[in-house]
This record gives sequence, C-alpha cells and structure tokens, in this order.
Amino acid sequence: MAHLERRLGLLGLTATGICAMLGASINVVPFMVHRSVPGIGEYVMPAFIFAALPALMAAFAYGALASTMPRAGGSYLYASRGLSPYLGFIASFSQWFGLSIVIGVIAYVIVPFLRDIAAALGWEGLAVALETGWIRVSVALAMIWLFVGINIRGLKLYARTLVPMMFLMFALGAIVIVAGFLFDHADFAAGLLDQDDRAVGPEPAAPFQWMTFLSAAALMFSSFIGFDAIAQAGGEARNPSRALPVAILLAIGTVGAFYFLFATAVYSAVPWWFVAEEALARDISAPGLLAYLLPAGLGAAILAGAAIALINDLPAMLLAVSRLMFAWAEDGIFPGGVARVHGRFHTPYVALTLSGVISSIGVLGSHFAGDFFLGIDIMVTAMLVNFLLMCLTLLNLPRANPELAEGMTVLRNRGPRLLIGGTGVVLLAGFLVIHVYKDLSGTVDAWYFHSTWVWLLVMGLGSVVFFLRRASLIRAGVDLRARFSQLPD
Repeated sequence: MAHLERRLGLLGLTATGICAMLGASINVVPFMVHRSVPGIGEYVMPAFIFAALPALMAAFAYGALASTMPRAGGSYLYASRGLSPYLGFIASFSQWFGLSIVIGVIAYVIVPFLRDIAAALGWEGLAVALETGWIRVSVALAMIWLFVGINIRGLKLYARTLVPMMFLMFALGAIVIVAGFLFDHADFAAGLLDQDDRAVGPEPAAPFQWMTFLSAAALMFSSFIGFDAIAQAGGEARNPSRALPVAILLAIGTVGAFYFLFATAVYSAVPWWFVAEEALARDISAPGLLAYLLPAGLGAAILAGAAIALINDLPAMLLAVSRLMFAWAEDGIFPGGVARVHGRFHTPYVALTLSGVISSIGVLGSHFAGDFFLGIDIMVTAMLVNFLLMCLTLLNLPRANPELAEGMTVLRNRGPRLLIGGTGVVLLAGFLVIHVYKDLSGTVDAWYFHSTWVWLLVMGLGSVVFFLRRASLIRAGVDLRARFSQLPD
C-alpha cells in the first residue's frame, strides 16, 4: 500500500511557510485595512507589531509540538493527543475551512494584479477581458486546479515550483522596499498631480483609539497566518524533529522582517491619509500606490512580484489543508478513502482533490459577496481559535500525554513552556473577543456576511461529522483511548 514519504528538506519546509504567509498579507491587507477598520490612521504599523506578539507565541507552541509529533496534519494531531479528539478536530476543522476559503479568495484577488500587469505592458484588450466577471472567475479556478495538479504530482515538483518563485518574490519585493525609502510624500504628491491631476489633501486628525487599534491588530494578525502549513507537512519532512521547529521559526522571522520593511517603505512614500481615502473608494495594493513614483517598467516588475507572492500562497496552502484531511481519515474521523495515497507520486490525491473543490467554492463566494474581506475575516476567526488551542495544548500535553511530552526538543523546561503557552492564551483569547465583537457589531446586508455566524455554522456541521464518525468507530469496536493517545505509524 502506498504511503507518504519524507522528501521535504529544510529549504522546502521553510519555503512552504514563507509562501503561505506572504501574499495578500503583504500587498493588500496593510493598505486595505483602512476600509475594514476606518480610523486606524497612522497606526497601521504599530498595530502590525502588536499583532506579531500572539503569532510568535503560537509559532513557539507549534515548534514545540512539531518536535514531538512530526506527522501529517500537525495541528489536528497535536490537539487531539494533547487536549481531546473533539477539540483536535474542531481546531483543525476551523483551520481547514478558513484556509480553504482563503485559497479561493487569494486566487480571485490575483486576477486584478494580472489585469494591471497587462495594462502596464500596453495589452489593453487583455486587461479589459480580465475585468469581465466570468473570465476572472475562470482564471482563478484554473490557477487553483493547476496547483492541485502540481501537488498531486509529488513533492519534488512542488519544491521545484515553490522555491524559485519564493526567491523571485523576494527579489521583486525588494524593489518596493528600495523605492519606498528613496521617495517621500512630496515626491508622491508631485507624481499624483502629474499623472491624475489630483492633489493630496492635508493630513486629517486621527486620534488614537484603543478599540480601533485592537480591531486593526486583530485583522493584521492575518499577516502571520501560514507558518502552520509547515506543521501539516510533518509526515513528509526529513529529520522532522529538528527541521520542523527550525523551519517554523525561520519562516515567521523572515516574513516578519520582510513585511515590516515592505509596509514601512510604502507608507514612507505614500501619505497614510491618501491610502485611507483610496481604500474606501476602491481595491488598492502596494504596486498600485507606488505606480505614481516609478517608471512603467519597474511598476510592471513590482506588480509581477505581487502576483507571484499571491500565486505562491496556493500550492503551500493546498498542501496544508489536504494533509489535515489526510490525518482525519487516518484516524477514522473522515472516510478512509480520503487517506488514499498515489502509488507513484506518494501524495494524498483524494484529499488534494477535495481541497480544490472547497477552494473553488471560495472563489465563487468572493465573486458573489463582492468583498474579499469576508473570506479573510473567516480565516482570522478560524486561525485565532486554532492558535489558541495550540497554546492550550502546549500547556496541557505533559498532563494529558506525558510520553509524548517527553519527546519535545523545543521548550523542554516547564517554566518557558508555561510562559509561552500562558501568554499566547491570554493574547489570542483577547484578539478573538475583539475580532468577534467588531464583526457582530458591524452593519451588513444579511446575516451570512457576518464571518462569525458563518464560522459557527461550519463548526456545527463539523461537530456533527465528528460525533457521527465517533459513534461509527465505537460500533466497530475501536479503542478510542488507545487510538487518540498514540501517533499514527
């Protein structure tokens, strides 16, 4: 019988985390945040730094748990062995749903970047075509299924696709960093006047408000989601007990530094109040803002960098969500057929195909909802819950499963473990409360535009699935205590 094989090295694992994190989070979220959280004003970057704190706690928790449970479907396995099978499933089902929807959102958001590249190169016919609704949806779906195919073809092709694109993404992104620090607000005002015959208005008053700041930080937290993809590939990592924690910390450190330089550079060149005004009127991105300062060739290059950053999200996230489904099926929480592994490529092809189907629904949802922030809000809710449960697992594992806790090579001592886990629980719970309050207190056209209600509905369906499958395992005479206290082979 075919099985997963350990073929991913440290570079491939780190690229998986980096590419799952960088994308919309760096090119769109720090600027479109002004639409979702009006009044954040000049405090976008402080909110970003604050958002990094709970993410860092979660990263250490993931690293510690990955060091002792290096298997496919990391977050499901961690919580099911360290808290309870139900919480393990809910933690990972929340993650799976949020990320699957966001794969569709990202694929949908990529198309306007391709449109802008075509316009910058003078291909007006193609640019106009990409504005057409059905063409935009078709291109987004085609990209999802292209990377489903690459993932099915095996980790060798996956790494050969992802790693070069990661380095190209950094090289093109560096243009934004250099350009942003070379120009200032006066240069931007001159460029705007020359190209659009518009003037930048005076800087408005933007008093600091704690609730606005915390709401923005909760949204900016989405910028740090993605390193968990490394843990999901635990069953295919070489030297996993060492490589998984190192890759997680490398990914979050690299992305955090690059993100800070990138966003700070843009705001150094473009006045924040212009960004806020534009965000309320239309979808904006870093390349679009810097287009007023750069020659057409460089503008097209940074647009290409943004598109590549978004495209890189797709194969990495598809790997992550498919391995969660694979792990559920291995434990009997999903039908066993979902855990089938391709005989030649050694990849979970059924789980990858199903992940492509759910992600395609995300594309359609983005199109009909008309606002991709709904998908991002769902993902933020899902990942706050997931990261919160990971920190709780870090605290509870020595009591619930001492044998597995003994295998930790990261945070082995009780003191640092309590500090990291406890701080993470407090921060993540606070972010979750703020994010839910902001969502439910907002005015929308229908209840299903509240991400909290959509997430709760999905969790209800997930709970039904879990308890039906659990009852089926009991009827089959499976020893649930033994199954959910040990690691799969």
